[in-house]
Amino acid sequence: MSLKIIVLAKQVPDTRNVGKDAMKADGTVNRAALPAIFNPEDLNALEQALRLKDACAGTTVTLLTMGPGRAAEIIREGLYRGADGGYLLTDRAFAGADTLATSYAISMAIRKIKEYDLIICGRQAIDGDTAQVGPQVAEKLRLSQITYAEEIQKIEDGKVTVKRRLEGGVETVEAKLPIVITVNGSAPECRPRNAKYIQKYKHAKTITEKQDAATAGYAALFDKRPYLNLQEWSVADVNADVAQCGLSGSPTKVKKIENVVFQAKESKTLEPTGDNIDELMRELILNHTIG
Repeated sequence: MSLKIIVLAKQVPDTRNVGKDAMKADGTVNRAALPAIFNPEDLNALEQALRLKDACAGTTVTLLTMGPGRAAEIIREGLYRGADGGYLLTDRAFAGADTLATSYAISMAIRKIKEYDLIICGRQAIDGDTAQVGPQVAEKLRLSQITYAEEIQKIEDGKVTVKRRLEGGVETVEAKLPIVITVNGSAPECRPRNAKYIQKYKHAKTITEKQDAATAGYAALFDKRPYLNLQEWSVADVNADVAQCGLSGSPTKVKKIENVVFQAKESKTLEPTGDNIDELMRELILNHTIG
């Protein structure tokens, strides 16, 4: 059976490079001050979607992301790996959204898309670590959900079978479509970019990006190849309530962001003998470093 899959993906600041300018005075993340990357667990989710596309002829994979104009790069990264298209939610009214406002905006966009069998996303984003957006989207769309997925094993007779990785072990569950699935970082890594897809989609742009003077020479190309036109939606385009978007729709406020660096105060060198290893283990257990 062919499937229509939506992958929720986020462009996030690289939290390995958090500095003094990482936070604005209003408590929101200063994304311009940090390098932007594809959220790691969303890449795991994309791989699960692409595996289903490989297995089910006629399946389409569409990315949906929310962010500033530069977040269109996330869609292109998905296209380079085998996705079929994408939508960028971008509007000043979306800025500063917490998980509640984010899930509201995303759910409104999915309602506009209308046709889908699966919505797949990473378990959580590294700039928040809340793991809330996927489940909140499911609740707003009144869909079933499977969390902590490690592998989408099969889809038959309108049902999906998923292996979940939990703290205490592994379980296999089955549920009806349509459904929201959140994917763990323990799932297989996403495949690399495909050279053929890079050549095909390297000029894919949103309407805002096409206004850049650097793309002026490619105007005829966008008419000739419709797949290069990336969809860009505002609050009005998805019929969202501005009061429920961005900062105005976000009850959560960030007080402070800190960059914590662990440094050893002292060190010791041990000879690799059984007695030394036993002594080290006793010491680590006694000071509660392990155990």
